[in-house]
Order: sequence, then structure tokens, then C-alpha cells
Amino acid sequence: MIYIADVVGIISDKIQRLLGCTIPGDEKIYLGQSNIAHMKARHWEDYQKYGSCIPEIIRLPDYIGRNPADDSIEYVKEFKIDSEYVKVAVRVASSGKYYARSLYVLNHNRVHNFIKKGTLKRVEP
Repeated sequence: MIYIADVVGIISDKIQRLLGCTIPGDEKIYLGQSNIAHMKARHWEDYQKYGSCIPEIIRLPDYIGRNPADDSIEYVKEFKIDSEYVKVAVRVASSGKYYARSLYVLNHNRVHNFIKKGTLKRVEP
């Protein structure tokens, strides 16, 4: 069965500047059925709570970072009501398209350490 992936955002010029990179070609970020299945399998409760927020997290992140291990772009949003930091990791596929691959709530201490080290950069509105 073939699924068509939905576009859930773009890698904006602002994000590219903050990360110090240029994204060649299509900057669209897709979310396919296999990505959703992965998110549900790995972090079911987080997906149930925040899955519908993926476009918002990508469009209006509070922090952005680049994971050197897999070269993913990490969009992090703080949800103040529940005092949770939620990360959406975006990776490039062999096709050259970018996909939202992971979604989960981050540990507060890790977030603050990443901010302190400069691994996560504040995105000004």
C-alpha cells in the first residue's frame, strides 16, 4: 500500500540561518503514515497528547538544534500549561525529502543543559 505524506511545515530561511546551513532543494517537511506509526510505537502517550501540534511545533519552535549523530533538525516547543518541552526531529530521507520522524517530551534537565551548551538555540519570534 502506498501512502501519500502530508506537508506539515517548511524549513524556513530563519531556521537555516540559525543553524548556519543551507537546505538544498525542497524545504518542505512531510509526515507519512510510517512516520506516525514510528512515533506511536516509540512514544504513544506523547503522540496522543502532541501529535496534532506537529505543524505548530515546526512553524513556531521556541528552540532549534542540529543533532550531530544523525544530522536531524530538532524543533523544540515549550508547552507552558503542562510545563513540557516537546521535540520534533526532522530527518532527510534517501529521496532528499525531509520527514518529521520523531516526537517526544524531553527531560527538563537535558533541555536546560542543551540550551546552556548552545546545542539548542532560542528562536526569537
